[in-house]
Amino acid sequence: MSKSESKKENRSIVKNLIETATDNIGVKYKAGGTSKSGFDCSGLVYTTFESENIKLPRSSFEQAKIGKVIPLNDAKKGDLIFFKTNKSKQINHVGLITEVNSDEIKFIHSSTSKGVIISSTKEAYYKNSFEQVNRVIE
Repeated sequence: MSKSESKKENRSIVKNLIETATDNIGVKYKAGGTSKSGFDCSGLVYTTFESENIKLPRSSFEQAKIGKVIPLNDAKKGDLIFFKTNKSKQINHVGLITEVNSDEIKFIHSSTSKGVIISSTKEAYYKNSFEQVNRVIE
């Protein structure tokens, strides 16, 4: 497979990941959940990547060790975005990047209060708890 072919294939994987994840918008939050009856943040990411036969660890803390950490301003659709919420000392929240604009990143995730939604790094809560971006799909 040529480089351009593998790039094209990766683009379609990213497109499929985002479609799979966004199909779950509105599904409620459920600790430990990995299905339409409820997701937690890492469960949504885990299940989404599994749909493309990519095996990720089950927790956001472990998922943050996969792929390579990249600068926030290099983030692309399909990258994983990690947070330390509620003053946690370690990574405890993950989302899948769905859109990158010059001044904000949108990501889909399962929030405890609203279930699966798309949020933005412009929101103070996420701006203040942002930790890192990981590229799993080159």
